[in-house]
Amino acid sequence: MSISRRGLLVGLPLLLAGCASTYPEQRNYAALPGEAFPLSSVPIDRIKPELRRTEVDYVSPYEAGTVVVDTPARRAYYILGNGRAIRYGVGVGRAGLALSGNAYVGRKAEWPTWTPTANMQRREPRYRALAGGMPGGPNNPLGARAMYLYRGGNDTHFRIHGTNQPDSIGHAMSSGCIRMMNHDVIDLFQRVQVGAKVVVIQASA
Repeated sequence: MSISRRGLLVGLPLLLAGCASTYPEQRNYAALPGEAFPLSSVPIDRIKPELRRTEVDYVSPYEAGTVVVDTPARRAYYILGNGRAIRYGVGVGRAGLALSGNAYVGRKAEWPTWTPTANMQRREPRYRALAGGMPGGPNNPLGARAMYLYRGGNDTHFRIHGTNQPDSIGHAMSSGCIRMMNHDVIDLFQRVQVGAKVVVIQASA
């Protein structure tokens, strides 16, 4: 079997793109024994390649430190600057429940308490038993970290948070918040500052 010079050159950019990341993928999902609730490692082959945390080319008008959530693509980007970003796979809200537009990170919390919103309690009566809040931990749906999204000084009740349902990443099935794998939300949490801009892109009409 022979490969033409032209075929080799066509394939070369793909090979280079595959080596472009500066983030060793398995190390991104190694065990985190130092957490308040230690996390086990996640085998890399259990995460679809397109949902793995990686550094990518990403040209945008946003300044470094901004978080861009591309809802239709189920991706979030932390803008590094100079045309680069960290890409994460995310889960997003079901139709009619997702946030759209600009917000900012009003506060952050590790292993946060979860309290279903009044709207969630009205839609799903089973949540009323948690009106006083559910302590943080491995069974808490907010996972290992939460970044609370605000507008004009007011809590929107939308969050970027971890999850105890990693299979939901890449899908639209939340009550509106932006879900990330716990390993990924810990990474983003360390990068994002309180006050950082968050841009949530929805599908164009």
